[in-house]
Amino acid sequence: MPKAVDVVEHFVSRCDWVDHKITVDRVKAGDPNLEADRCLVTWMPSIQALREAIARGIRLVVTHEPTFWDHYDDLSKLSKEGKDKLAFINDNGLTIVRIHDTWDRWPKVGIPWAWAAFLGLGDEPFSIGCRNYMHRYDIEPTTLDEFASRVAGRCAALGEPTVQVTGDGRQMVSRVGIGTGCASDVYVYREMGCDVSIVSDDGSIYWREIQQASEAGHPVIRVNHGTSEEPGMASLAKYINEHLDGLTAEHLPHRCIFRMVS
Repeated sequence: MPKAVDVVEHFVSRCDWVDHKITVDRVKAGDPNLEADRCLVTWMPSIQALREAIARGIRLVVTHEPTFWDHYDDLSKLSKEGKDKLAFINDNGLTIVRIHDTWDRWPKVGIPWAWAAFLGLGDEPFSIGCRNYMHRYDIEPTTLDEFASRVAGRCAALGEPTVQVTGDGRQMVSRVGIGTGCASDVYVYREMGCDVSIVSDDGSIYWREIQQASEAGHPVIRVNHGTSEEPGMASLAKYINEHLDGLTAEHLPHRCIFRMVS
């Protein structure tokens, strides 16, 4: 059975784009030498996800986002809620491994590739920009509202049946910009020749990127950060099952935590 540190090493050792000294891809809490034959893969290690791991008898949790609501998860600066969560992790013998910097740019199956495949945009981007974070996919021309409806239909399966759209719904679009979660910059997509951008709520600010794009006539479709990265979590679980001998991964969907109330 592999150890928690072996899981980290598998990914980090295969990525020449990651600075091994500062990457957040490491054991974030628990025993680095924990041996496990099963792991739970989930986008965010929420307390609900940790309880699910315990219920399934799984002690190793592989996650993409922070455990303690800070990108670097600095244990010396934990809030009371963070200390309580750390105690919960330790009391239940859990170990948290974060796979973020590596999977954001992992070719063919990492976050942006998995997101594009989920949206039905294809397997190979027309072009890649900004350190492999942002991709352009070309599709058959369609109206903005038709395309946005298609995106919403796909996202409904992830708990987000409604997407936010700016722009003229009758405008024709065919060059789609997508990215890695919060690394979805409208400026970059426009430089790549995209005529519509799909961004996340953690990556684009209304008064800045989205407002400027609106005034420039560039449509934007905005989804929840977790929605855009959920397909990548499914592909991560699949990758672990196919490439890490002795370790079986179970994917726990995070799903969009927002509800639309009208």
